[in-house]
Amino acid sequence: MAKSTVEAIRARFDADVERFSNLETGQSATVDAPLGLTLVAQAAAATTPNARHILDIGCGAGNYSLRLLQELPNRDVTLIDLSLPMLERAQQRVSAATTGSVTALQGDVRQLELGNEQVDIIVAAAVFHHLRDDAEWQAVFAQCYAALRPGGSLWIFDLVEHSSEAVHELMWQRYGQYLSDFRNQAYRDEVFNYIEIEDSPRPLLWQIDVLRSVGFQKLDILHKNSCFAAFGGMK
Repeated sequence: MAKSTVEAIRARFDADVERFSNLETGQSATVDAPLGLTLVAQAAAATTPNARHILDIGCGAGNYSLRLLQELPNRDVTLIDLSLPMLERAQQRVSAATTGSVTALQGDVRQLELGNEQVDIIVAAAVFHHLRDDAEWQAVFAQCYAALRPGGSLWIFDLVEHSSEAVHELMWQRYGQYLSDFRNQAYRDEVFNYIEIEDSPRPLLWQIDVLRSVGFQKLDILHKNSCFAAFGGMK
């Protein structure tokens, strides 16, 4: 089926800022959101302790930058998001949490120029699953690699697919049960409906292979539960 346009995705997130603004719960529609948030922040700080500049792609309301600033205080932060209301909330929250500079860029990472060797840590939470064909994944991962200074790191928490149809169905059932237990069956159906029209996730190990192919080293899987995984690597 045809997937949602960038404009349609932007409009949905424009109207959903509050759901992304709780640092304690994270994004509640994702499995193990608080754990993923913590593991990404701790792994980024452990592998890149001398980082000066953080780039948060698809920053939402800023939770990942805020959690990372708890591990590495007062760094410079660049925030990127499609949604202007989301970006404004993130800039407000992150600016209050660091003495470093905070730069906000509205746009699609596929269309923005990230530069070369400009940042030390990139975090990307629940954003890359909006990429479409394999070439887009390859290009965005390569762009992230280029943007990092030597020794920098990229950390991702995202929805993932599975290579085996049977395993994918099993994990999808587990995710559906999580959503039903969290709220109700109608909420599960709502989430599944927007995933079907908006998202194009790829298997975790496929993404690891692409990250390696564009140059990332010391790749690690921090956590995986059902259809969500936290992982990353270093330049």
